[in-house]
Amino acid sequence: MSASKLSDRAEEEPRQPGGKRAPWGVIALVLLTGLALVRNGSGEYDAGPPQPARAAAPGVAHGSTPSAPATRVQPLPRSVPDRVTIPMIQVDAPVTPVGVDEDGGVAAPPPGDPNLAGWFDGAVTPGEKGTAVVVGHVDNSLGPAVFYGLGALKRGNHVEVHRQDGRTAVFEVYDVEVFAKNDFPGERVYGSTGAPELRVITCGGRYTKQSGYEGNVVVFARLAEVR
Repeated sequence: MSASKLSDRAEEEPRQPGGKRAPWGVIALVLLTGLALVRNGSGEYDAGPPQPARAAAPGVAHGSTPSAPATRVQPLPRSVPDRVTIPMIQVDAPVTPVGVDEDGGVAAPPPGDPNLAGWFDGAVTPGEKGTAVVVGHVDNSLGPAVFYGLGALKRGNHVEVHRQDGRTAVFEVYDVEVFAKNDFPGERVYGSTGAPELRVITCGGRYTKQSGYEGNVVVFARLAEVR
C-alpha cells in the first residue's frame, strides 16, 4: 500500500502504548498469537469446533471475499458495546473492551470466563463507519467458550451488538473464513470498506497440543439494521 493510502487510513488503525499508530498487519499477528494461545484444553471436545464450509485449510491461498450485501443504513455515532448476541449459534455474552498491552499486543478477554467477548478499543465501535473488531475464545480448560460455534455461521446470519447508547447494531454476515495465523491477511480483514462493518474472530483450523490452533475463524459482516 502506498504512503498516501496509509495516511488516509491512519485514523482507522489501532493505537499502541504512547498513542502511536500501528499497522494492521502487525496487530493482526499479535492478535492471532494471543487468541491461538488461549486454548488450555486437551483438544478432545467432541470433534472440535465447526469450521467454515468454504474455508481454505491453513496454508492454502485464500481467495477474495464475496461482496458485502448492499445497505442503506447510516453509520452510528460512537458508543461502546456492552453485549453481543448471535441467535444462530445461541451466543449471548457481555463484551469487555480489550486494548493493546504493554508489549504492543492486543489483549484477549480473560480466559477464565468462557462467556465473555472482547471489543478491540483501538478500532471503531460497532455501527460506526469503519471496521469494528470483536474477539473471543473458542474454548478454555473447562470446555467450549463463547465463540465455539462461530465457524457454523453462514451468509445471511445476523450478529447483534448492543451498545451503551441503547441502540442495537445488527450486522448481516456475508462471509466466514479461516486463515492460517502465519498468513493472516490483516488489511483485508481489518481495513475499512467505507461502510460500517464488523469482524468477529476466534481460533480455528487444525489443533495440535504442541502449537494450539493453526488458524483463526473470521466472520465478515456489514451493518444491516439499527434497533
